[in-house]
Amino acid sequence: MQWQTSRFAIALDRPRVMGIVNVTPDSFSDGGRFVSTRTALEHCEQLIREGADILDIGGESTRPGIAPVPLDEERARVLPVVREAVKFGVPISVDTYKPEVMQEVLDLGADIVNDIWALRQPGAADVVAAHPSCGVCLMHMHGEPQTMQRTPMQGDAVPQVLEFLRERSEELRRRGVSVSRIAWDPGIGFGKTVDQNFALLARQRELLHEGYPLLAGWSRKSSLGAVTGGAPAHERVTASVAAALLAVDKGAAIVRVHDVRETVAALKVWGATQSALAGHAGSKT
Repeated sequence: MQWQTSRFAIALDRPRVMGIVNVTPDSFSDGGRFVSTRTALEHCEQLIREGADILDIGGESTRPGIAPVPLDEERARVLPVVREAVKFGVPISVDTYKPEVMQEVLDLGADIVNDIWALRQPGAADVVAAHPSCGVCLMHMHGEPQTMQRTPMQGDAVPQVLEFLRERSEELRRRGVSVSRIAWDPGIGFGKTVDQNFALLARQRELLHEGYPLLAGWSRKSSLGAVTGGAPAHERVTASVAAALLAVDKGAAIVRVHDVRETVAALKVWGATQSALAGHAGSKT
């Protein structure tokens, strides 16, 4: 399987690590650390050295209750970073739901649109459909960031997430976007209870039957804090790596993480185990 993007056909023969680059002063996990273009680009280069396969650059925090960022402010944060990051030789994803930002970063050479709204904002699907090859990650979100955790979704999250992502993908396909360009994100923490988030992990394989690669974004999420004694975001590294490994073991093709070095190391152990298991199965035939 491959994920077709603007400049790269990303082979998904092994799990891919997407490193998070928050160009924001108010991210829930590392707000303000990389808010300048210089520090953001230094962070990009550090994540690549640590083994990131993809960089995901975002200029607006989507933590619960946060106010939206004005268009011009998001542009000012993101565009200078993308302009330079596309020179680093790895796929560049941009975490945005604004069609104007989507168009401008794609014009700069960005590879992937990563949209928490799954292209539901007016004009967003038009931008992606008009592009000949950019990748897109469609995420499930119940409600909107300002209110999603006040009134989380009800009932069994798995079939609801599956149906939503299927409908959004079919809409894109009707617009001429090929299957190979689309990835899914179940939206851990976006309008879901702790139990629903872990149900999505436990039953993640149910989301794979449609054939779309799955991106799992568990890194430092509050649900991990909830089951580890209330650890703050910066102390959820071990839990985040564990969740990423579980997601990969249950079929995720991409994991979106803050802690690239630790995740890459853990995935090497997982990969060596998978190779040994395959070798043992081959020796018996």
